[in-house]
Amino acid sequence: MTLISTRRIHTGRVVSLDIDTVQFPNGNVGELEMMRHPGAAAVVPFLDPRDHDDPRIVLIRQFRHATGGWLWEIPAGRREAGEPPLDTAHRELAEETGYRAAQMEQLTWIWTTPGFTDEVIHLFAAWDLSGGDTAHERDEVMELHEVRLSEAVAMIRRGEITDAKSCIAILLAAG
Repeated sequence: MTLISTRRIHTGRVVSLDIDTVQFPNGNVGELEMMRHPGAAAVVPFLDPRDHDDPRIVLIRQFRHATGGWLWEIPAGRREAGEPPLDTAHRELAEETGYRAAQMEQLTWIWTTPGFTDEVIHLFAAWDLSGGDTAHERDEVMELHEVRLSEAVAMIRRGEITDAKSCIAILLAAG
């Protein structure tokens, strides 16, 4: 695919919207609406050691306007300009939960919705947590919950955890 031109339609706090004119691999030319996003990181925070049989993790129950209600998630947030994904993961874990991690390991990275956005989320697992203060943004309405990893997997299977990044990260962390 060859990018012919880009036209910015909107620049917002979280995303920007462009109209890209592209030539596809088959030679056709078309316009695509593209949401530009700086990327994000998300973390499965483990409260118990790695060798625990059924460790506790921290889940967030957060109000999300786009879903019309409350959603179960892992801590996550967008990257600042030039910020490495690992730094974003540490920052968002601390801001949303108050926990700081001595150990963090990347699980994978995913495209969120490649049909219309360039957003990539880096997924991590964190251990050896120590407590601290949260720093929620004004639009973050959330509750913290400790859940056994096996229960989080069961919540995914029951359709209670439906956030894609959280499902993927929890399932990968569960092995």
